[in-house]
Amino acid sequence: MKKYEFIEHTADARFKAFGATAEEAFANAAQAMFNVMIDTSDINPQITEYIELQAPDLENLLVDWLSELLYLFEVNMVVFSRFEVFAIEKKGLEYLLSAKAEGEPLDLEKHVFDTEVKAVTYNDLGVQITSQGVTVRITVDI
Repeated sequence: MKKYEFIEHTADARFKAFGATAEEAFANAAQAMFNVMIDTSDINPQITEYIELQAPDLENLLVDWLSELLYLFEVNMVVFSRFEVFAIEKKGLEYLLSAKAEGEPLDLEKHVFDTEVKAVTYNDLGVQITSQGVTVRITVDI
């Protein structure tokens, strides 16, 4: 199964990410978002960030997850290449996410940026769960 695919869009970057589970699809969405910005294949994971989030639904949880990763990139100057979502659970009226992201310090001599991602948007946002797996659809502002 492919991890993600990019979808044509006139002004922003849009993609779908796939997984057998929501956890896998969310991790693949993070991979796709960082590959919008940079080729992540050459990143040596040296730094680990643990992330816990909660949101009222899966769509908001997806936006919060990717937004948190973008925030950590911008503030801590870390480019991420590996993502593991340990769990996405519904507790009461909230969905909880527990995950980690691994990467290395940003080095502008090594990391050549293709596109800057400014924000994760709600435009054409979707989380689809079927018997074949989970597909998420996301648009990022570039």
